Amino acid sequence: MLKEVQIPEIGIVKITKKRGVKRMILSVKQYSVVTMTIPYSVSFRIAENFIKEKKNWIIRSKKKISEKEKQKTEFSPDTVFSTKNHKMVFIKAEKNEIIITPDFIKVLYTTKEMFQIENFQDFIRKGVVETLRAEAKECLPERTDFLAKKYGFDYEKISVRNAKTRWGSCSGKNNISLNIHLMRLPEYLSDYVILHELCHTVEKNHGENFWALLDKISGNAKKLDKELNNYSPSIF
Repeated sequence: MLKEVQIPEIGIVKITKKRGVKRMILSVKQYSVVTMTIPYSVSFRIAENFIKEKKNWIIRSKKKISEKEKQKTEFSPDTVFSTKNHKMVFIKAEKNEIIITPDFIKVLYTTKEMFQIENFQDFIRKGVVETLRAEAKECLPERTDFLAKKYGFDYEKISVRNAKTRWGSCSGKNNISLNIHLMRLPEYLSDYVILHELCHTVEKNHGENFWALLDKISGNAKKLDKELNNYSPSIF
């Protein structure tokens, strides 16, 4: 059950009632989207009052996310941009086109004015996403298999996808999904995310046992988790 409420100084908040949820969960996501999940036993009025009590925290969180979104790359012929295995190069041509080779993301453009158009910026980003997808399919399953064998984990299937917010997930059947944007992270943080999901094959929640296990194999789970917050799957 979903309800949208308008909160002064915050804007629209989406409140969702879900079965199995034991507590109220308030989140501020990318693009300043505020959501709340509540148990069926909790009324929308109680949820709305709770949101108002957390108003200052929400405002601070939205500001922090907004500052992070300003880090988004504005591509131009002078931009220096690379993925793990590809370097972006800009080539003046007779038509606008993205060509992905084994080593390069070639951005063909007709005029420099094209880079001032939002759709062209999105066009370049789509090229980056396809590059990351290809790199992820080649790298992440192999890396996951290596880490699983090293630390004694078993999982079923692995998939890679272009997610907006989550770096990874593990289903109840131990199917692991990893974000293609892990390819933009330093390798030790990418490994941390993979280990995080592998730990969920044993511990299905984020309780003390989960963090103890992750800390044991990653070295300093809380520190790495905090460092991961400096990155965003959807901002590059």
